[in-house]
Amino acid sequence: MGEWKKTSCVLCAQNCGLEVEIENNKIIKVKGDKDNPRSQGYVCVKGINVAYHHDHEGRLLYPLKKTSKGFVRISWETAFAEISEKLKSIVAAHGPESYAYMGGGGQGCHLDAAFGTVLMDKIGSGYHYNALGQELTGYYFVCGKMMGRQNRFLIPDEERSDMMVAVGWNGMESNQMPRAPLVLREFSKNPDKLLVVIDPRKSETAQIANIHLALRPGTDALLFKAMIAIILAEGWEKKDYIAENLAGFDQIKAWFANFDINGALELCEVAYKDAKNLCREMSIRKWCVHTDLGILMNRHSTVVSYLVIILSALCGRLCVPGGNVIPGNVVPLGPHTDDSDPKTWRTQTTDLPAISGFHPPNVLPEEILSEHPKRPRAVINSCANPLRSYADTTAYEKAFAKLDLLVVIELAMTETAALAHYVLPSRSGLESYDTTFFPWTYPEIYFQIRQPVLSVIGERKECGQIFTGIAREMGILPEIPAYLADAAAKDKDLFDYAIAFLAFIGNNPLKLLIMLAKDDFWIQLEDKWAFKSLKTTPFILAETLGKKYDSAHLATLFGLLMSMPNGLRKSAARAGIKKPSFASILREPKKILRAFTAAFQCRSLMPLAALTPEVRFSVNLFQELLAHPEGMWIGKLDLEGNMKELRTKNKKINVHIPELEEWLKEINPASENRALIPSPEYPLILNAGRHTKNVANTLMRDPSWLKGKRACTLAINPEDAKTLLIADGENVRIVTEAGSETIEAELSDETRKGQVLIPHGFGLVQNGKAYGINVNRLTKNVNRDRLAATPLHRYVACRIEKLGL
Repeated sequence: MGEWKKTSCVLCAQNCGLEVEIENNKIIKVKGDKDNPRSQGYVCVKGINVAYHHDHEGRLLYPLKKTSKGFVRISWETAFAEISEKLKSIVAAHGPESYAYMGGGGQGCHLDAAFGTVLMDKIGSGYHYNALGQELTGYYFVCGKMMGRQNRFLIPDEERSDMMVAVGWNGMESNQMPRAPLVLREFSKNPDKLLVVIDPRKSETAQIANIHLALRPGTDALLFKAMIAIILAEGWEKKDYIAENLAGFDQIKAWFANFDINGALELCEVAYKDAKNLCREMSIRKWCVHTDLGILMNRHSTVVSYLVIILSALCGRLCVPGGNVIPGNVVPLGPHTDDSDPKTWRTQTTDLPAISGFHPPNVLPEEILSEHPKRPRAVINSCANPLRSYADTTAYEKAFAKLDLLVVIELAMTETAALAHYVLPSRSGLESYDTTFFPWTYPEIYFQIRQPVLSVIGERKECGQIFTGIAREMGILPEIPAYLADAAAKDKDLFDYAIAFLAFIGNNPLKLLIMLAKDDFWIQLEDKWAFKSLKTTPFILAETLGKKYDSAHLATLFGLLMSMPNGLRKSAARAGIKKPSFASILREPKKILRAFTAAFQCRSLMPLAALTPEVRFSVNLFQELLAHPEGMWIGKLDLEGNMKELRTKNKKINVHIPELEEWLKEINPASENRALIPSPEYPLILNAGRHTKNVANTLMRDPSWLKGKRACTLAINPEDAKTLLIADGENVRIVTEAGSETIEAELSDETRKGQVLIPHGFGLVQNGKAYGINVNRLTKNVNRDRLAATPLHRYVACRIEKLGL
């Protein structure tokens, strides 16, 4: 009989609560954690099989260096010394632009990003290539212009809505919201609610929908432009809401006045009556919309996100209960990086700005392969696998071969790691402290410190420990006084460490203001990534408190909670978490004496901040979270006050985005009809990266969890298969302009005629054998959104060939 421990899943962004039974340092059984307040016991098939992610033959144990004879084991000291020396040499010769940070902040582990971005910042670079730049940055751009900050993006408040509109989202398979299948079934079955799906194919979600608009692939922009035009033509827009809450409506209204609605819907292959009926429902219901990669990785991606939000705004569904709302968070997923600000870093060759702090992975191969004097020459890649996760594997292979230094921090010898100069073994999310900052709930704010449930094998380190080691050898860390390390080692309740930490940073009064800031002051600071304004704080915490816990990540979480803004503390009070009173500290005279003694010794008032209710609240919350491994509701927004979360100067939703005006105007039935004419060479459309319950990105490298399943197939409509003389189960060749692959065909009525689908996350090499095909061998990185450079994975022209002909 093993020991049951609480944790959470790291295989998708929902991080459902898990209970795992541990025996001999192995997971032998998994079940959903009913005590987890967010997932409430729900778990999908991926979470049940999370042991395959952590424990498999490919896991790394020791640091490795590539030599002429292959990879050889080296010590951590050697790895840190050699990597830091090469980094310093490259940056000294070619400037900070020659360094790029890749990865950081995956599906289940976000704390490595705190360390990776600080190292990047101290080197002087501003290039962070992240998976969010593959999917969401166009959406973030739109939210930034409309809501005032790119990290103030909208999520659906499904709990208070009576109609859910799923656009390009197959939540029954991909989740992408807490307990998604349960929520979707409730909408579908409840007679007072409606589930609407807008998707070209009859997906698993479309099959249970009350309304399904099966539009032609790639016509989303036309459809939403037509729907907006219908609402305005019928006078169904919410005039009072618009007058009170929107700015720029008069500037955009004319864009839709003479739009050819019938021509657009005909090209979309959607009946006018169906579109009008849906528009009518939108004008009278409390609805929210959930978009996903079906539009985020499709034609006109950024403009489609814009149109969807305009439609919601005209129906009065933004920042209201049951609509799309700005959620609360502990830390934003990224900073606000204004494209008009000259301080925002732009790529050298492709001239693309960071959006929400992230540059698009699609352009990195071009940047590396260019002859620009400031091209990237050194990359540290943390727990990402670009050779399987990002578009155009062939381009990435060529680019990475040109780098002077490629360091990969990873769980296993991935396809990207195989090309690296150094491969550094990281702990998994189940053997390290970590967390995520995904804001998927409203108005409640959920947070969990995931704790190790398995012991570390070999010499694996947390990603934060690895970045700290590199920073130490580069000479980035300041001298850390002995009293700070001693306080970390000896302190039981963290009060003395809080005093010592405050004393250490006492030479900069701005840091005290940050830690105790009022709401208005914090708003001015929230554009920066957490800790960036504190320079090397994560490394200092790692070198002191991190030694006590053997966790740089947990130490950084302590510092994060110490710097909580006052607004989050108010939010915590709404959730029932009270901060200590000033009077309560009077009952602890010894602590008062210790704080005043420290203040006298360091000649700073900073240690006295440890006596304030704010700091003591943070310390108490840190300990409370550790006592609740299932996670907690730590905050709650004002349900009726979501408009207060806007950060626009005029305090309104700005619906006019000048940067997108011409692009939006040029989308009409005539221009789209020309653009959508099938190519004779590539007559079909590939949906590259189909979401299924058997897909876990590239996180599940052991294929045995899929034994007996047809997990990686090419889904094709039976009519198309009949025309091509293809039988179910037959191997076929798929060809795109990027390349070709051989794959098993699976005939499915759920697949739209003219479209084929292949899942992502396959083609992984385990024990020398590739399982399934790598769909990114079929995608070109230059086929991308014109503004955000996100890939057009859901619209890849292709042809299918019968083998032997």
